[in-house]
Amino acid sequence: MTTTTQNSISTDHRLSFETSSTAVAGAATVDTPFVRETESKPALSITAREWFAGGERVSYDRRTKEILRSHGAAEPRDVVQVFRRIEKDTATDEDAVWTSFLPGWPDGSFGWAKVDQHLTGKSVGPKLFVEYIGHGDSDKPADHSYGTKERADLVEAFWKAEGIKSTFIVGFDYSSIVALELLSRQQDQRDNGIEPTTRIDGVLLINGGLFVDAHSHPWFTTPVLKSPLGGLVTSLAQRSKFAFRELMKPLWSKDYHVSSGEIDELYSAIARGNGVYALSKSAGFVDQHKRNSERWDLGRIFHASQGAVSFHIVGSEQDPFEGKQAVVARERLGSYGLDVRIVPGGHLTTSEHPELLAQIIEEVGPQHGSV
Repeated sequence: MTTTTQNSISTDHRLSFETSSTAVAGAATVDTPFVRETESKPALSITAREWFAGGERVSYDRRTKEILRSHGAAEPRDVVQVFRRIEKDTATDEDAVWTSFLPGWPDGSFGWAKVDQHLTGKSVGPKLFVEYIGHGDSDKPADHSYGTKERADLVEAFWKAEGIKSTFIVGFDYSSIVALELLSRQQDQRDNGIEPTTRIDGVLLINGGLFVDAHSHPWFTTPVLKSPLGGLVTSLAQRSKFAFRELMKPLWSKDYHVSSGEIDELYSAIARGNGVYALSKSAGFVDQHKRNSERWDLGRIFHASQGAVSFHIVGSEQDPFEGKQAVVARERLGSYGLDVRIVPGGHLTTSEHPELLAQIIEEVGPQHGSV
């Protein structure tokens, strides 16, 4: 099933610019202001049920790393069901540059729901929303080995299945590391004189890991989840809405008053298929980053890919998980022209400031972000 969505945002609502001594927008070498909403916007919302109804579950062979076009009633052990959501016009050109939205932890593809409603379609092109194994409406097999490389394999399988020739990646949270692996694969191919089947033209990486030495996860969050206590914590949160809310609290800034309705929808998106419990199984991405520190280092990839890929980094002022990453990126690569922006809010800026992220995506996306 392919979904065609027309998003409409009133043109009467404008975003104005406000100066901040700690925020940087645009080129990292210029002290320009970030964008902050100053006029009220109509409330936009989409339920988890509506989000997943707008996509489909398809069969993915973990062994061959391919999306299967058909499957029998009895599927092989290596075949799992994964969710994807596609938004495109029926007349989309086969050479169109897609925008691939890679999901964050813990809310998966549903984390893009609010942002998507603020996108006007300008500069974005056809959209692919990916759901990794273990999240959202994708299967959560007990025997699965959750990792960055297998997530990159799934993304490439989606690209191949849709015949996507070129794409702009928007990655949130640990998908930033997935994007670094995908960029490394592209550079490996080019170093060997091979043109990638799907060309990555640009990336926008939001609140994610970029440098091994810049992770700042508090001990009571990701480190606990990947410890022997992780299963107990997530099992309790799977059964108790109160425990779930407490587990999710650090995701928002102290200034943001998350509503009970938002918590309910977040739970609905994550908890399906025992998904809250599965969160502890996919919490090892920082350790994986450490084991691949050179390969998944933004500095190495940025310098190797300059002239072929446009790079854009966004960090949130009050992000307790990856709050240092954008600052370090600006310090290390700002003088080389890396676009770094620091915006208001906590880790889930997709929830707190979706309109701001939508504006940035349209500003740097496929039409404007290419090098």
